Formats: sequence, structure tokens, C-alpha cells
Amino acid sequence: MAAVRRDSAGWGVDVLASPAITNLIGLIGILTPITAWLTTGRATKNAVLIVESVVVVALVGSHIWLRKAYIQLRRANSLRDMDDAHYYGLVRAQLEHELVSDYGAIADGHLEVYATEVPRLSVLLVKTLLESQSQPQRILASDLTTDPSLLTRRREYLAANRQLLQAGGTINRLFIAYERDLKREDYARSLLQLIDFHRDLGVTCGLAVRDRLRADQAVDVIIISAAAALVEDEQGDADYTKGRSTVHFKGVNRWISRFESAWGNGADSATAALRTYEAATRPLLDSAWDDALIRQAVNTL
Repeated sequence: MAAVRRDSAGWGVDVLASPAITNLIGLIGILTPITAWLTTGRATKNAVLIVESVVVVALVGSHIWLRKAYIQLRRANSLRDMDDAHYYGLVRAQLEHELVSDYGAIADGHLEVYATEVPRLSVLLVKTLLESQSQPQRILASDLTTDPSLLTRRREYLAANRQLLQAGGTINRLFIAYERDLKREDYARSLLQLIDFHRDLGVTCGLAVRDRLRADQAVDVIIISAAAALVEDEQGDADYTKGRSTVHFKGVNRWISRFESAWGNGADSATAALRTYEAATRPLLDSAWDDALIRQAVNTL
């Protein structure tokens, strides 16, 4: 029944917004006062003016209804302002089609999303990357990993990640953890299980200690090619009942630079830090946890 109502509503919008109906109403609006002006009979003139009034009321009523029931998205001032105009256009067209609310700011190249809209939009961004064939076919992601188990619950997003990897794309994911958490046995076990899961997908994983990063590096962000950056402004919960994120379609290189500075290179890279941490923790998780050894390993990261 819900699908029928949506289809009916969509059909009604298409009819009201169709060029034929718009042109017909506009023509009636022009001809009616002309007819009234040329008519000499009072009764006929009154009838014509009544028709004119009905047309005006209908136009105003339909305009108010459409504004209340459907999104009115401003057009971007210039697609050339976006880092990837083609990718941006595809995302915006999809949002218009799905009638997602409160997205007027996308015209400026920045889009705020809230709570349950965040995982839905993250999936859309990844799928659009595949559809647009924007280059590089790559995702750079950093996660403030306070609870590793949360990241395994984003099934649709992970499925979209798998599709990208299977299509030849790449994903680098940086797990950012507090030093105190890395020293805990339960956290280490959960984190390494999460890393194994992502590696099985084909993700390149790295590790960074939150306490040693600059504030602008320690950010939850998903960078889609060089086209968009989904930044978590307010951390959500497991059920997405709260939280706020922003998608930036401009200035994406700024986020890429921040990610790369945190990812690093060579012996100081995030992948090297993860190898060091794994070398210390995996044997202890299989035998007996040693706080002193873990403290020493974490201090070298």
C-alpha cells in the first residue's frame, strides 16, 4: 500500500509539473483577462473573471502543496565549482529523485545529513563512484575506532565496498585508536577481528594512535575518489538515532592531504604501525595477555 501511495503521489507531481499542464494553465491565465476585456456582457464578463479567480487559486494552492510535500532543491551556482562535476551531478540527481528532505544546501557543494540518513548516503556515494567511473576508483577512510564492533554492523556500506573492490577499485582504511584502548585485551581482540574482516574484503588497513595525531587528522571521514568527502561532525550511535555528518563536494583535496599525512610512508606509515601492533598482540591473544609487553609495543607506534 505504501508503494502504491508513493506511486500515486509521484504520478500527481509529474502531472502538475508537466510542461503541457503548465503551458495550458499559463495560456488560460493570459486569455481569460483578454476575453473579459473584450466581452461587453456583464454576466459573461463576471463568469470569465470567476474562471480567472479559480485558475489563480488553483495555481497558488498547487504551489503551496508542492512546497510542503516535496523538496525544493536549489540549483548549484556552477557545476564547475565542484571538484568532480559529473559525480556531483549524479549524486544530486539521485537525491532529487528520492526526495530526501533538508538537502537545499547541496547547491553550495556541502550537504548536512542526520542520524539514519548517514549510512544511506554513504552507500549512495560509493555506488555513484562505480556508476560515474570517476578516477581514481578509490576510497580513503579514517575511523575513530572507539568500539570496533560498530563498524561490522554497516552491512549495506560494506557490501558497497565489496562491489568497488571486486570492480578493481581500492580502499585504504585507517583505524584510529586511543593509546589506553590499544593496551586492553578485549579491545585488541575486537580490533584485530575487525581488521581481519576488512582484509578479507580486500581493504588495505592501517593503524594510528589518536593521542599522537593532530586534531585535524583525527577525524572520521570517507573520501570518495577526488569527488566527495563525508565527514562525521557529531558521532552517531549503533542505531543511528543521533549523529550528524557533512558531505563536501568542494575542497576534497584538503581532506586527502590530511588523510595522507596521518597515513604516512615507509617505516612511519600506518600499515607499519599495524604490523608492529599485530606482532605483539596476536601471540598474546593466543596465550596469556602481558600488560608490560603490550605497553612497550604501543609506546613504539
